[in-house]
Amino acid sequence: MEESRVRVYIIDDDDAVRDSLSVQLESTGYEVASFPSAVGFLEIATSLQPGCVISDVQMPDMDGMELQQRLNDMKLDFPVVIVTGHADVALAVRAMKAGAVDFIEKPFDEEAILNSVQHAQTRFAAQRASAQAGATAREKLGTLTPREREVFDEMVRGKQNKMIAYDLDISPRTVEVHRARVLEKLEARSLSELVRLALTAGVPITS
Repeated sequence: MEESRVRVYIIDDDDAVRDSLSVQLESTGYEVASFPSAVGFLEIATSLQPGCVISDVQMPDMDGMELQQRLNDMKLDFPVVIVTGHADVALAVRAMKAGAVDFIEKPFDEEAILNSVQHAQTRFAAQRASAQAGATAREKLGTLTPREREVFDEMVRGKQNKMIAYDLDISPRTVEVHRARVLEKLEARSLSELVRLALTAGVPITS
C-alpha cells in the first residue's frame, strides 16, 4: 500500500458486513483490519497506526457514537465514517457533529464506501499537516528567550513599542532590539506573519 494512504479499520458486529467491506477495500489496495466490537478496537487503538475507521452506529456494548467520543477523548487520529440504517440518520448526524467525517446509509454500494474513505483520507492528511505545522511553530517559539517571548506575546496582541516598554518596564530601545531578534529567530518578515505563527502554534491571543 502507498505510504500516504491511511489504513482502514472496520468495526461492526455483523460478520457479513465486515467481510464484504474488507473485500471491497482490499481489492482497491487498502490495508484493512476488522473488529467485531468497538470495545475490542479501543483496547488496542493506541498501538495501531492511525487510519480511517468505518463503524456501525448501533452495536452492543458500545455504539458508534460512544466510540467517536472515546476517540476524541483519547486524542487519536482516526477519522470516523459512520455506517447507519435508514432509521439511524439522526444518530449519524449527531456523530458528524461530534467529529465523524461522513456517514453512509445502508444499503450502500462500493462507490459510496470508497468516496467516504477518500474523504476521510483527505481530512486525515490535512490534520497531520496541521499538526506538523503546529509542532514546527512551537519549536520555533522555543528558541526565544523568556524576555523575547514576552515581547512576542505583546507584539501579536497589537501592542506598540512604547506600550510594550511600559508593560515590561524596559526602554523602547530595548524593545526594538528584542523585536528585531524575534523577527529574525522566527523567520518572519511582518507582524501578520508573527500572528499566523502564533495561531498555528496554538498561542491564545487576547487584546
